[in-house]
Amino acid sequence: MISTYNADSKKIRHYPANSCLLPLCSLYGLAVTTVEGVGSTTTKLHPIQQRLAKCHGSQCGFCTPGMVMSMYSLLRNHPEPSMEQITAALDGNLCRCTGYRPIIDSFSAFSPESCPLAGSGKCCMDKEEKETKGSDSGEEDPSLHPEKGNRMCSGLCKPEEFHPRDPTQDYIFPPELMRMAEENKGRTLVFHGERTTWISPVSLEELLDLKATYPDAPLVVGNTSVGIDKKLLGIWYPVLLHPVRIPELHVVTMGENGIVIGAATHLAQLRDILLSLVPELPAEKTKIYRTLLKQLRTLAGEQIRSLASLGGHIVSRGSVWDLNPVLAAGNAVLNLASIDGTRQIPLNDEFLTKVPEADLSPMEVIVSVFIPFSKEDEFISAFRQAERRKNALSVTNSSMKVLFQPGTDVIEDLAIFYGGISDTTVSARNSCLKLKGRNWNDQFLDEACRLILEEVVVSPSAPGGKVEYRRSLLVSFFFRFYLEVLHSLKMMYPFQYPDLPKEYMSALSEFQEKPPQGMQIYQDVNPHQLPQDPVGRPIMHESGIKHTTGEAVYVDDIAPADGQLYMAVVTSTRAHAKILSIDTSNALEEPGVVAVVMACDIPGENGDADEKVFAEDEVIYIGDIICGIVAETYECAKNARSKVKIEYQDLELILTIEEAIEHNSFLSKEKKIEKGNVEDAFETVDKILEGEIHVGGQEHFYLETNSIFVIPRKEDKEMDLYVSTQDASNAQELVASVLDVPANRITCHTRRVGGAFGGKGLKTSYFVAAAAVAAHKTGCPVRFILERDDDMRITGGRHPLWGKYKVGFMTDGKIKAVDLEFYVNGGCTLDESELVREMNMYKNVTETPYKEEIDPRNLVVCWEECLEKSDYYKRRQAAEEFNKQNYWKKKGIAIIPMKFSVGYNETFYHQAFALVHIYLDGSVLVSHGGCEMGQGLYTKMLQVASHELKIPLSYIHNYERTTATIPNAIVTSGSIGTEVNGKAVQNACQILRKRLEPIMEKNPDGKWENWIKEAYEGSISLTATGYFKGYPTNMDWEKGEGHAFPYFVFAAACSEVEIDCLTGDHENIRTDIVMDASFSINPAIDIGQIEGGFIQGLGLYTMEELKFSPEGELYTLGPDTYKIPAVCDVPEHFRVYLLPNSRNPIAIYSSRGMGEAGVFLGSSVFFAIRDAVAAARKERGLNRNFTLNSPLNVERIRMVCADRFTEMIPRDIPGTYQPWEIHVD
Repeated sequence: MISTYNADSKKIRHYPANSCLLPLCSLYGLAVTTVEGVGSTTTKLHPIQQRLAKCHGSQCGFCTPGMVMSMYSLLRNHPEPSMEQITAALDGNLCRCTGYRPIIDSFSAFSPESCPLAGSGKCCMDKEEKETKGSDSGEEDPSLHPEKGNRMCSGLCKPEEFHPRDPTQDYIFPPELMRMAEENKGRTLVFHGERTTWISPVSLEELLDLKATYPDAPLVVGNTSVGIDKKLLGIWYPVLLHPVRIPELHVVTMGENGIVIGAATHLAQLRDILLSLVPELPAEKTKIYRTLLKQLRTLAGEQIRSLASLGGHIVSRGSVWDLNPVLAAGNAVLNLASIDGTRQIPLNDEFLTKVPEADLSPMEVIVSVFIPFSKEDEFISAFRQAERRKNALSVTNSSMKVLFQPGTDVIEDLAIFYGGISDTTVSARNSCLKLKGRNWNDQFLDEACRLILEEVVVSPSAPGGKVEYRRSLLVSFFFRFYLEVLHSLKMMYPFQYPDLPKEYMSALSEFQEKPPQGMQIYQDVNPHQLPQDPVGRPIMHESGIKHTTGEAVYVDDIAPADGQLYMAVVTSTRAHAKILSIDTSNALEEPGVVAVVMACDIPGENGDADEKVFAEDEVIYIGDIICGIVAETYECAKNARSKVKIEYQDLELILTIEEAIEHNSFLSKEKKIEKGNVEDAFETVDKILEGEIHVGGQEHFYLETNSIFVIPRKEDKEMDLYVSTQDASNAQELVASVLDVPANRITCHTRRVGGAFGGKGLKTSYFVAAAAVAAHKTGCPVRFILERDDDMRITGGRHPLWGKYKVGFMTDGKIKAVDLEFYVNGGCTLDESELVREMNMYKNVTETPYKEEIDPRNLVVCWEECLEKSDYYKRRQAAEEFNKQNYWKKKGIAIIPMKFSVGYNETFYHQAFALVHIYLDGSVLVSHGGCEMGQGLYTKMLQVASHELKIPLSYIHNYERTTATIPNAIVTSGSIGTEVNGKAVQNACQILRKRLEPIMEKNPDGKWENWIKEAYEGSISLTATGYFKGYPTNMDWEKGEGHAFPYFVFAAACSEVEIDCLTGDHENIRTDIVMDASFSINPAIDIGQIEGGFIQGLGLYTMEELKFSPEGELYTLGPDTYKIPAVCDVPEHFRVYLLPNSRNPIAIYSSRGMGEAGVFLGSSVFFAIRDAVAAARKERGLNRNFTLNSPLNVERIRMVCADRFTEMIPRDIPGTYQPWEIHVD
């Protein structure tokens, strides 16, 4: 949080900010508060931190400090925020683990609009409602239904135990900074760097003099444009001007015809100004301001809105900037100044396209912006469609304004602007000129759409792709504007204009975000269970408090070691090529560069049979690591990368699945499963359906990128590896092989991982090996932290899939024959209706196609419970009724059953080890082979140890995952980490307890500490090794049969959505999940895993896209281009129900692995969207047999809802142009 003090107004402003956008010089005189300043374990927790931790709002914890700071900044400005303000404050925050619901629950308690018992599953109004409604009031508290002695519980935390917020405990603005601000009021600040001079003037006159002296120097206010240019494009400026202390640039005045806003006004301030202004003015004057507010609600996140300035937004003129089209359509005027004087220019299409005569001169600055009042007969609207509703750049945006002759529908003036079409905002100026004087009617609409499509051209090779979709939005947006204006005319002149056709009314409204509300229901522990026994209880994550205070240590938080160096890697720019030469001489001459490491520096093996650490003779993908630059600072290493010269000879490319099939390029042998004679079965069916399906890939997008810190020891070739990994043993093994030393000289440490989701397994080990080679060569510690773009470029992800299907079925829907052929793009290395679903679902004890016995009776129970709890049939009927009434909006609902396979096909991949020590003071240290990645593994291991040793949780501590104590452990993945490591911990604890039993029996009233002391004095070992051999699994792929998985997880999910047929946008209305978790060791963690997995699956199936160039280059290299779900995507109602009275006898405490099971349930949203699309197509008379591929994003939804507007757009003939992207699935 940044706090500023204005020496003139004596006011203090607090706002959140992204540290990466804050130049150090810009912080002079400002107060910076990080999460450590909010509260800590050594001082006192802030209520934000306490609630977030105890309401289970953190999992891996890497995003948690950001969540805390966003909420803290909001509370400093708005002590009693609305729920809209709370969700808006989190617009710029991302989380990959939690699914956001517990975070919103945690923070909602600070809003007077919310129930103070939020998160507990109860409501303060319950008692009052029961008194007024009586016993037949609808839904009852699930805790009132005891089942087999155990009651059902709702909610996961106890808000009544939380401390109230005390604003007097917040830090005051430092008085010394106030004094500094007063003293520096008239003083120019100048900072000289090695290459750049930073100047902060205090007057407009001084700024204009500086601009005359340095005409190419940019003005930096929020650094959201210049900072990004520097980072992404490497643009460097000798002089930067920072004009934030100039009063004229912050002016806010109201005149007779409109308002004047200073150019340095931040966008968040602009929003607040307009929010206070609009209610005070007549409605007809505020149409432009209300349109700006609409766009500001979705523009970027609060951190960016708090930094970015109005002037910067205007002058940078990004094609997809959302405010510029509105300002241009609204006839805004720019007030300019230079040493030659002042002048005004219109913010119009010529300015936006940088026509020299309409642009600023190099010596001019924008001082302020005049935004006029709107007129009575004037109407203005704005539209945008992005891949995510908030904090995402628009695919296309638009603003349109019409002015009618007074009291008529005759057009006097018309303006239409579009963004996202080319490299600047474009105007349909000629179309508007031709349409002046026309009446606002259906004939005008048809003509306008034709003219717009003729004038506004989207190139078939346009960057960003989605060409036909963007063309459709040109006319879809205009149609919505046309209807809005018709509706407004009817409201103004009710007897002059007819009612809008009923079928059109649904096109008027856009989706309005509502804060998500959750419900979590699970079975309580047996009432006879001892209070100190934590198994089965919703225990807080063992690092939850540290997550919220910033005290949780990740790899890059480890303090620098003496002599530490940094590494950045040089990667291939070709997808497949021979390396002809590598010239590192210029890089080695760069100041601060210590060494360049490559394949020739490896003393042992260069990787393994699957992949190399450093490419030698050939590169096989863009991002293949060729060498590493080792330097004294990371910036030095990073900058020196461009000095390495590599010559290539291109080889044949194989990029798509189709190309791989054509070239017979496969990474593994075909795996085939057959049951019965499928060809004979096809002869007996009534109908056959054939087709194909494409499922796009997914980036794991863990919040903590791959992070490695390698410290060589001084003797015996020993080396410590500190790694964010799922597989510490594999990292140890590979480094030992690469360095040609025994594995016992290499120790790998993993305390916690900031998210992984399967993405930090084998690939991470190659990163570790590269850093280890650098440490070996230099003899110094090496820190290797990948930036997001490198991480996404180099690593793989969830694989794209192409499937062919042939399904034979009877007229009643019963499937009799299936022939499926799936191809998965593994990269370059090995690394319908509910009736039909129910009819073809497993129901009785039977065999899978690979002849493994399965008892699916709980799947049936999950299905039936989900139907009931979701009120499926009633809501389906309501959706159908809604669809009859709404042509342009459609609702869809789908229920999906799930059989999820847990674990691996090999027994040895389930083995686990543990080491448990009891110390003389009675404290217990637990070590095991699992890596904590946010899935709550460490918390559950503490629960297991507490239960088995029968001691409180406070006595037990988890040691970090290290190969020094637990060798040869398997990778933590496959959703089995808890149970296999839990079995090992259980085994070790049972051994210890058995040793202590004779002493306990002799002194049954003794204390734990006394028993331990007596055992020690009796020479009884207080250390035990635990081991779990693993589940017996096997799979014979030659025969296509075996006991492939230890067991299955069953679930059902019902989701309801509403789609906008004009734009392809959709709203997630409600999701109900029923999961068979059997006996949950920790319901809070398991429900968190289910919710987080579901949201990740929602991203996979509806949003997240990996985009590749025709040359194989990955375009989507960060959160600006790759969109994961945010708070705005969480279903408005999100309910999770853990099936009671279920047991899984083979797993520890009869539990089930929940880690990845929730991801597939996200497909229920996909099928709900498909249901809505089917309703739209049926109404339009289109073929109801259609294919939808994944992700089912805004483009695919819009284009399959074909209508008059999609039919009128121009189409390009494939092969006549070079597409911007290819689809590798």
